[in-house]
Amino acid sequence: MAHEVPQGLVDELRSVFLKELSEKGTDAVHPKDLERFKNEDHWLQRFIAHNDNDIPLALKMVWGSLTWRKENNVNEISEKNIKMDIIIKGSFFPHGRDIDGKTIFIFKAKLHQKGTVNMDDLKRCVVYWFERLERYIFVNFLIVYVLWSFRTGKGEPISIFFDMDGCGLSNMDMEFIKYLIGLFKEYYPYFLSYILIFEMAWVLSAAFKVIKSWLPEKAVQRIRFISKKDIDTYVPLKEALRCWGGENDYVFSFIPEEPVKTVVHETNSNKKQVHFVDGSPMSEASSNHTAADKEDGPLRVNPSGIITFVEESNELISTLELRNGDPSLHLSFKLKTTSPEKFRVKPSTGCLPPGGHVKVTVTLLPGFQLGGLSKDKFLVMSTVIEDKDTSSPDVSEIWKNTANRKVYQHRLKCVQGGDIAKNGSVVHHSVHAAEDEAFAKLSASLNRIAAAQEELGASVKRTQHMQLALLIWTVILGLFIINIFNKQADIGSDHSYCEVPRGP
Repeated sequence: MAHEVPQGLVDELRSVFLKELSEKGTDAVHPKDLERFKNEDHWLQRFIAHNDNDIPLALKMVWGSLTWRKENNVNEISEKNIKMDIIIKGSFFPHGRDIDGKTIFIFKAKLHQKGTVNMDDLKRCVVYWFERLERYIFVNFLIVYVLWSFRTGKGEPISIFFDMDGCGLSNMDMEFIKYLIGLFKEYYPYFLSYILIFEMAWVLSAAFKVIKSWLPEKAVQRIRFISKKDIDTYVPLKEALRCWGGENDYVFSFIPEEPVKTVVHETNSNKKQVHFVDGSPMSEASSNHTAADKEDGPLRVNPSGIITFVEESNELISTLELRNGDPSLHLSFKLKTTSPEKFRVKPSTGCLPPGGHVKVTVTLLPGFQLGGLSKDKFLVMSTVIEDKDTSSPDVSEIWKNTANRKVYQHRLKCVQGGDIAKNGSVVHHSVHAAEDEAFAKLSASLNRIAAAQEELGASVKRTQHMQLALLIWTVILGLFIINIFNKQADIGSDHSYCEVPRGP
């Protein structure tokens, strides 16, 4: 593990690098990376561990990594300057932990097809996730370091999970995979634990032989081919998604790194109206609620600031998780929206026991798919209730009179595939965003056409094979029939039915 690298090697690597840097000039690397190199021993430990405590090799990797980071403006990559439609699509994202407690970075291969998105945009999105994981890992490393416990594996490598279920050759983007491998080999030291390959079809075996040749021997040894029947060998069932045969019903929904904070400007003469899902209006500044009621309270809402709609079965659907963060209080919740005619919410009200949680599904009703969602808002309200109130058959009774209750509020904004989350705020479609959305729709149409062509081609091949088989059987049957007639002719010539009469 990286934290087991002797401090003497860390000091040596830092000294040698800073000496060379003084000769090349400090502008050779990004100021943030230089500051990090000077102060984060754990980062240096990873360079050293990655190269088996070989300082010259570690130094070479440091220069390669820091030069690459400066040339590609890695420190400036954020939600403001990447293609958020790629991120929101959910082709790759981190979630859960493997059997060793390492964070899992999931690649849903069937959601990606080569050539459908710009490769440079795709690369920046991967780097965005890597940098976000780096920040998360370092924060956890500091916490673990303070506690003097490394049992959880935090601050250590991540595991890559290639979900190959339902994939074909069209989903194998070798250029993208090679770039991904290069990140681990050259620029992100000691960052790779297992490479888990799930349900890979045999037709992809040749492609993975090529991929293996790109990996160092140590990485090849960490490759594991797994299926639903042995998923728990490397991913605990409680962490494994249900589509893998596990118990985790998580569905990807993008959460900004910094929670979105919605600010509503109100005046007494022009208050914004917010409506319950059942259509009853209520002012955001209702007389029953004070300014303090706008605090989040014990209810935890995930995602915390936005509702991201994903297309499922020709519907736009989003999932929220509401969790009672207090171990001793009962809560009741209710959702309302600015556009009750647009959405179906299940459940829209309910009660949560201490520590309890519930998943809420928000569906955009038919006829509204073409409308922009960025103007719509949701308000999640919660209040503390007595234990006896939880047995009430009608939860709505709790919300008929909230004058004597403290009501907490949590505001959410809506995001659809073409919207872009910038620095935690949702912005409307610009000209470029509209072009990107049109391009995405065109690409999706082309993909469907390509799939139809492949299916048609396969059908033509099957028809040709059937015709060839039919022709062969026809020839065989013809030869068989000719053979029978020949045998009958031979029999007729050997045994004449009309004999010549004998003479007297």
